[in-house]
Amino acid sequence: MIKRTFGMAALVLACAGAMTVLPTSSAQAAEASVKCDLAFNLSGWSLIYKHAEGHGTITCDNGQRANVKITVVGGGITAGKYHIDNGKGEISHVHSINEVYGNYAQAGAEAGVVKSGTAQVLTKGTTSLALTGTGEGVNLGVSVGKFTISRP
Repeated sequence: MIKRTFGMAALVLACAGAMTVLPTSSAQAAEASVKCDLAFNLSGWSLIYKHAEGHGTITCDNGQRANVKITVVGGGITAGKYHIDNGKGEISHVHSINEVYGNYAQAGAEAGVVKSGTAQVLTKGTTSLALTGTGEGVNLGVSVGKFTISRP
């Protein structure tokens, strides 16, 4: 039993060592130097299932700009209704605006009554999206879901 445990540990360490030698993902992340900002408005509700929709504008430091649709879906132990006005997001580790579209993983604990604020960091591969915003509503619970940026 002990030999098998040490053998598995050695195999895991060998695989981890081999993965750190491969430069492809590190090189791609280092080359991804475009930074984009997201300005958005969002409103939604949750009662076990979480759903929110909104719109926004993405502006990148390389001059690219686009209007976007935002959708948030998920589930968990949540209840509430809320809206976020003038939310801000910072998207990093992209080569162009085309890489900002898609699904970002989201998990969080919400607790807010009347006026509330949020700050989250979401990921999509090596791309990260840091969100901040304030809004109004009631929201309470724990949820897991996805934050999607798409073309309108």
